[in-house]
Amino acid sequence: MKNALVTGGSGGIGAAICQRLAADGYHVYIHANNGVKSALSLVDDITADGGSAEVLVFDVTDNKAVEEILIPLIEQQPIQVLVNNAGIHDDAIFPGMQAAQWHRVIDVSLNGFFNVTHPLMMPMIRSRWGRIINISSIASLAGNAGQVNYSAAKGALNSATKSLAREVASRGITVNAIAPGIIETNMTASTFNTDDIKRMVPMKRAGTAAEVADLVGFLASDKAAYITGQIISINGGMV
Repeated sequence: MKNALVTGGSGGIGAAICQRLAADGYHVYIHANNGVKSALSLVDDITADGGSAEVLVFDVTDNKAVEEILIPLIEQQPIQVLVNNAGIHDDAIFPGMQAAQWHRVIDVSLNGFFNVTHPLMMPMIRSRWGRIINISSIASLAGNAGQVNYSAAKGALNSATKSLAREVASRGITVNAIAPGIIETNMTASTFNTDDIKRMVPMKRAGTAAEVADLVGFLASDKAAYITGQIISINGGMV
């Protein structure tokens, strides 16, 4: 059984990804920082359905804490599927944005990518098979007013995706990013009403977390072995 790690695994999209990977036969490490209770409940749901999962608790922005958790795990068996899903919003129009808002968003999405991915790379390379899937955003492709920090973080993640894909392609490892548009989660429910969505999305509806998870499941499979270095948007035709 291969191991998969999903950062930010207790949230709406993250939880759907964890459930999909568990259904596909992976042992899933569900990362949480603040959402530990939700992550533990998700483990119960997955195991009740016959899957295998456990919770890992750390702050992705703390390099030492990440290594203390991950390095002992990979001494015996590598984590071969990594979904970098952890990310935060701290929105403000740029002239009014505080330095702390800028740095925190960058720290979670971009430095978190480095902190989690880096210690997993050599064991994954030695296994000569791996899937790294970074959850980006439509904001990285089209921009979004009030999200200069978030757009910058996700745009940089896209570039890192393309560069890392080139470095590890010969080792059987693919690296791709998924850039969701408006997806039904608790967070978007308070941000977009039905009229907003119909105006913004050609398909006239929000996407579902399960639809994003299905794309992750495909990219993690052997069927996607020749897809790497791509930024794949799932947005109902917005861009």
